[in-house]
Amino acid sequence: MGALSGEKSEKPTPRKLREARREGRIARSPDLGAWAGILVASLLLPLAARRLISASTDLLIRVRAVIADPDPAAARALLRHAGLAIVLAAAPLAGTLMLVGMVAAIVQGGLHPATKMLKPKASRLNPLAGFKRTFGTQALWEAAKVVLKTVVIGLVMYLSVRRLIPLLLGGGTLPLAVVLGAVRSAAMTLFQTAAYAGLVLAAADYAFIRRKLNKQLKMTKQEVKDEHRQSEGDPNLRSAIRSRQLAMSRSRMMANLPQADVVVVNPAHVAVALRYEPGRGAPTVVAKGAGTIAARIREVATEHRIPLIEDVPLARALFTACEVGQEIPGELYAAVARVLAFVLTLRARGSAAGLHRPRALPAGQGP
Repeated sequence: MGALSGEKSEKPTPRKLREARREGRIARSPDLGAWAGILVASLLLPLAARRLISASTDLLIRVRAVIADPDPAAARALLRHAGLAIVLAAAPLAGTLMLVGMVAAIVQGGLHPATKMLKPKASRLNPLAGFKRTFGTQALWEAAKVVLKTVVIGLVMYLSVRRLIPLLLGGGTLPLAVVLGAVRSAAMTLFQTAAYAGLVLAAADYAFIRRKLNKQLKMTKQEVKDEHRQSEGDPNLRSAIRSRQLAMSRSRMMANLPQADVVVVNPAHVAVALRYEPGRGAPTVVAKGAGTIAARIREVATEHRIPLIEDVPLARALFTACEVGQEIPGELYAAVARVLAFVLTLRARGSAAGLHRPRALPAGQGP
């Protein structure tokens, strides 16, 4: 049982995951963003190249005009125009690559600054931990990735170059534009094929890192209980607080009890005290209780000469339907009105104090 209690079999809690993010422990493969960037660059490079060629052609024409008519102001304007043209030609590619990098980071868990990584930590200087990082499972996986990437890229380059060899050997009989176009197309294919293969490897790398991190972040049952206790508070303390709150509420209830006009009781089990102020709405529950609290309500009512009316169905209905401080519901108006009328009759006789059973009264003495 001791071994089982220390087994990390529980999923990490949200608090544990937040703590891991602050420490920079996020499942993330840098290769995913890198290969995605290479793929996007291979798709956008032809467009960027065409824009650069167009800008360069325009600049050469302007340079000839400046050379023909030298003027410092024109030269400065040409330099500004050249810089702006280069920026405009490269901006779409650079902006897209930045966006791809951000999207890759968001897909792999979001952008979370590792604030705790900025704090010095003695465990990072532990030589044993460094040895494990150098010769552990992670190091073996990194080595395997390097070998796989080298093999894949080498294979792609070999296939691309093999297709170009006949074209290059026969280049003397072909126009230069055709040869250059074939080389450019082969280069783009090489980049794109390598990028697709790299993305597959990056996805496998991400799955490996995520699986390893989830295993590291797993918690024991005791750790989950301890965290729950810390976040929710000690159960004993919560129970004590609730008991104190109930005691204070009962004290306030008993302090307001002398304001009641009548206490409806179910002889020994339930007691509900009511107060009625004409012109201010329905009767209100001043106090209620069962068991020992009901007994205490009856004692206080007796001390203050508040009439106790025994009505078992009404007492139960009031106890169930009403909370302290609330008005009675409409379906109990008629029953409570009969009780209040009976209390007025008792007060008129001067015999309101004590326990009364309205149904036991002789006919004609009720409300």
